[in-house]
Amino acid sequence: MPYIIAKKIMAIYDLEDRALKFAQEIRSFTKKLPRTVENLEDIKQLTRASASIGANYIEANESIGAKDKIMRLKISKKESKEARFFLRLIDTGESNILNSEKEKLIKEATELMNILGAIISKLT
Repeated sequence: MPYIIAKKIMAIYDLEDRALKFAQEIRSFTKKLPRTVENLEDIKQLTRASASIGANYIEANESIGAKDKIMRLKISKKESKEARFFLRLIDTGESNILNSEKEKLIKEATELMNILGAIISKLT
């Protein structure tokens, strides 16, 4: 039985780490983008959303009750969806490298959204 508990705890930290890595990759990506008026606004929103995924997931794991946990998880999922939206809006110019990086980040945002959705489904 302790193995299952340890595995469950490990899974929590794996998703926390994954969300942190996503937010860090977003920051690295946005530093390389063209500084257009539109991109500057979208970068701000993208940066906030990417950080909120992990922050709300951590809060869900420290929640004071089941309803609070589900609400935080739903917010985290919403922020994943929002990050994906702003990634789609970002203009990478003519850079194939940035376009490739953008697609990778969109895929990760989608995967985070799906993982969080699966957790929510199991809890409700």
